[in-house]
Amino acid sequence: MAVRAASGVGALSLDTLVRLRRGLHTPATPRRLAVPEGMTAPLGCDAVEIPARLGPLVLPRLPRVGCVYADGTHWWWLVPSDSDYALEWPAPTQYAAGAVVPDAPAVPDLIHRPTGTVPYTPPIPLYLALCRATGTTPVWSRPAVA
Repeated sequence: MAVRAASGVGALSLDTLVRLRRGLHTPATPRRLAVPEGMTAPLGCDAVEIPARLGPLVLPRLPRVGCVYADGTHWWWLVPSDSDYALEWPAPTQYAAGAVVPDAPAVPDLIHRPTGTVPYTPPIPLYLALCRATGTTPVWSRPAVA
C-alpha cells in the first residue's frame, strides 16, 4: 500500500509511514549522572530522585551528603548500586538504577560535591530523611501482613 504525499511528490509506503510515526515518539535520550572527576564509585552508582521542594528539608537531616544534582524540578542523590534492595523508597521519590535519569531534558547540574573521593550519600539515612519529609513509615516499622 502506498499513499501519495500531500505535496504530490512521490508515494510513501506503509513501512515509511510506520517508521515516521515511531520517530515522533522516540523516548528522550537517557541521561546518566556522571561521577565528578577525581572521585571513584567502587560500589557502582544509582540515584534517588526527589521533588526539588523536598531537597532543603532532607539536606540538614543527613550526617553525610554525597553528590547531589538538580534542575528546576528535581534533585538526584548518588547512592551505591542496589540501594533499593529490600526498600520501598517513599512516594514521590523515584529510584534510578545506574544513575540514569531518562526524563530529564538535560543533564542536571551538580549542586553539592562532598570532600574526598567517594560520591555517595549513605542510603539508610537518606531513606529515613525522605520517610520523615514525606510522612511515610519506614518499611521495617510497618505491621507485618500475613
